[in-house]
Formats: sequence, structure tokens, C-alpha cells
Amino acid sequence: MKRKLMFLSLAAIGLASCNGGFKQGEGGLLYNIHTSKGGAKIKEGDFVSLNMVVKTDGDSVLNSTYESGQPNRLAMPKPQAKGDVVAGIGLLGEGDSATFKISADSIFKGGQQRPPGFKSKYLVFQVKIEKVIAKGNLNDQVFRGRVTDYLKGQMDGLKAQEPAKIKKYIDDNHLKLEKTASGLLYVITNPGTGEKPAPHDTAVVNYTGKMVNGKVFDTSIKEEAQKAKIPMDPMRQFAPIRIPVGEAKVIAGWDEGLQLLNKGAKAIFIIPSDIAYKDQGIGPIAPYTPLVFEMEMVNVVHPNPNTSKPIVRLPPPVTK
Repeated sequence: MKRKLMFLSLAAIGLASCNGGFKQGEGGLLYNIHTSKGGAKIKEGDFVSLNMVVKTDGDSVLNSTYESGQPNRLAMPKPQAKGDVVAGIGLLGEGDSATFKISADSIFKGGQQRPPGFKSKYLVFQVKIEKVIAKGNLNDQVFRGRVTDYLKGQMDGLKAQEPAKIKKYIDDNHLKLEKTASGLLYVITNPGTGEKPAPHDTAVVNYTGKMVNGKVFDTSIKEEAQKAKIPMDPMRQFAPIRIPVGEAKVIAGWDEGLQLLNKGAKAIFIIPSDIAYKDQGIGPIAPYTPLVFEMEMVNVVHPNPNTSKPIVRLPPPVTK
């Protein structure tokens, strides 16, 4: 009997070691709570702001709110299944942090496509709860007011931080820039020899877009995408893109900046949010986010008055 009990104890220790200290919850959820402030746990309908890193079990980062500077903000939904990430978040309160491991088979079911090259057994979610506004017995008007006040404070903070972020990037990279009346900052790193595009011309350009923390979020150059470890869409064709100039088809900073470059020129643009995605942001680009673009003017194409305008492929603003 003692031998049997000892065997069971050793088996339990072995299981804990295999799970790396994780506890097992309902639906096979594996969780490890790193920080617990002892506050009330998040309930359905509460407003939650959280930072999250999503990784493979091989430690490859698939998504991170820290890179974009934009936490996820949501009204806490019901779990869709036992052991999903929403159920895991329900174990936490404001200020808490945890790691959850969820079986990839349970996430990518019902025909949902896995990311290209994804082979992990688990998806790993590292979560930090930044703010909780409890719905409780508050009426909808009071609850919405509290959420609105909180979000306004966050937006005001991001707006106030933008000039310092731009200055730090300039100082760290020792850039000597020119500034246009709109606020576009630029330096031509390699002068071209051809003509500059005028409104209604088509600029053929290569580009690489970065956050001011150096994180590449999109590029037309395959080698740059591979170097930045951007998830590769096998259907995407990496090539210079065609931009109708002066027609507001792209962000204002691009529309202005492209007209400063002649054929063959290379440049760096630092584009404040006011002439980029403003107070709305897009995808992983947070509101009031300045952007950095490395640009190359490959060609300038004049419109042919005898033909209809071609259908052009505009650059995807972000890679999710």
C-alpha cells in the first residue's frame, strides 16, 4: 500500500513538472497565476483593459499588445467553451497577471484555419489586467460614463506622450531631419536623379513601416518581412506598390512625402499621428501613434489621357 501511495505521489510530481508548474482547470485549461492582488474577480459585463502576449509553445510571439502600445479593451464576454482564454481571464482581477496554455486543437476547430506554418500543441497567453470597471449594479448610463472617462484619460495620455516618443526616436537614431508645415519629418538618405511625382501621377514605391520602438509592422520587401519575422501570407506578392499621388488614397503623410522624392530617391519619413491615423488608430496601431517609413521611389508613371485609370493595389496599412 505504501509503495502504491509513493508511486501515485511521484506520478503527481511528474505531471506537475511536465506542465511547468501550471494548474489544470476546467476544459483542460492550464494556468499559472503570477501576481494576485486579491481584488474582485472579473465578471461578465465588466469593462476590462488588459495587455496580452500570444505565443506558440516554442516561444514564438504571434501577437503582442506591448508592441503596439495598445491594450485590449473589452466588455467581458461569456466564455465560448470551458477552458478558453475568457474563462482564464475570469480567474483574475485588476492588477493580476497569469499565463494560460490552451490546446491548439480546441482553438482551431470547426474548420478555423491555423496560421501559416503553425505546428504548436498549445497557444500560450500571457495576460496582465491593467484596469477593471465593474458593472455590478450600476445602471448603463453611469457605467458607460465611467468607461468613457477612463478611455478619455488614456487617449489624453497617449496624445501627450507623442512628441517625446518622436524626439527619442530621432535622438536614438541620430537623424537630421527637415520638417514641412504639416509636421512631416523627413530626410532623403539617397538622392534620386529622375523627376518627382505630381498630383495624379502614379508613384511606384518600396516601403517598410515601423513603430518608433523599431517594430516593423508592414513592408513591400520580402527580405524585410522575413527579417522582422512578420507572419507570411503565402498569397501575398511582395513587390513595389503603385500609389495615385495627391488623391487621398493613402495617409496624408504619404501623400505629401511622396511628392518630395524623385525617381531613385530613398528617404525616411517620421509621420506624426495627425497626418497618419490620428486619434482612431487602425489594427495594432494605437491612437496618437507616430509612424516611421523607409521609402524608395522606384518609378514615376504619368497618367495616359487616352486610357481609363488602372486599378491599383494600395498598401495594407498594417500586418495583424
